Amino acid sequence: MKTKYMSMLAAAAVLVTQGTAMAAGAGWAPSKPIEFVVSAGPGGGSDQFARVVQSIAEKHKLLNVPVVVSNKGGGAGAETFMAGRASRGDTHKLLFGNNNAWLLPMKAKVAYGMNDLTPLAVMAGDDFVLWVPAASPYRTVESLLAATREQPRQLKLGGTQSKDGDHILTELINEASGGQFTYVPFKSGSEAGVQLAGSHLDANTNNPSENMGQWKAGGVRPLCVFSSKPLQDDRKVAGDMSLADIPTCASQGLPIEDYVLPRTVFTPGNVQPEVVAFYIDLLAKVRDTDEWRQYLANTAQSDIFATGSELDALIAADAAMARRVFENQGWLVK
Repeated sequence: MKTKYMSMLAAAAVLVTQGTAMAAGAGWAPSKPIEFVVSAGPGGGSDQFARVVQSIAEKHKLLNVPVVVSNKGGGAGAETFMAGRASRGDTHKLLFGNNNAWLLPMKAKVAYGMNDLTPLAVMAGDDFVLWVPAASPYRTVESLLAATREQPRQLKLGGTQSKDGDHILTELINEASGGQFTYVPFKSGSEAGVQLAGSHLDANTNNPSENMGQWKAGGVRPLCVFSSKPLQDDRKVAGDMSLADIPTCASQGLPIEDYVLPRTVFTPGNVQPEVVAFYIDLLAKVRDTDEWRQYLANTAQSDIFATGSELDALIAADAAMARRVFENQGWLVK
């Protein structure tokens, strides 16, 4: 059976409510500096995301107040969302992260729930690619998966953290293929990329940007991308191959589509609709700039924008998928 992860997210690639937001937000504007709270440390993907939004808003004078970025990555990002709970009703605070906002309460006892947050938007998506070392004997997806069936748990697949995006995807691969990788967690995707290039791993599922350096240097090879369609960037990366030349995993016999790490923005809970409308309009304006498009290209992310009820449905679908994996693996918090 074909497995689709966040297919609704891909289908909602353009949901821009600028007109409505501008009309609704006309009665409210920030009156003091805004804090962007990031659920990761400096330099990580979520931090870069927040700082790009900050720089674009400042350059194009989209706000009449300054923006301060603070990093609260403790507890795998829970610190940021607990700060959101403690700041319910705060109209001058935005929270930046990914699907960790709704995954964390499933796998750990954290002092917040999704009802303590107000989702604003998904602004981009990190795609996942199945990679092997350049010297790997596995030249195709099928040959790699066949080895995991013939040698259960003998092949190692690396990723970022446990019970998170890469680990969830590994279990979906095991389920879909009938094989068994052993998952090896690392602190970051860049660390997993170095280990793969050194042939200390048999595979990883890094986002394109996390393995780009090793790919350019000839240390790793992409086998497939977990998307319903090829990536759009046709700039050559390694030899004559571009991101657009990576086949989809479904076309290679691994039926997992549209597995995406969403870049998300929240406010604390209990803010007024006109505040939500103001910030959605702000994020839509940020998205409609050359700088934003360049950021997406530089980080090899997909252009996705979803808000409102569509975003609520996407979160619900993603949470349901994750909960099923967590239940199967015994990861749900007791």
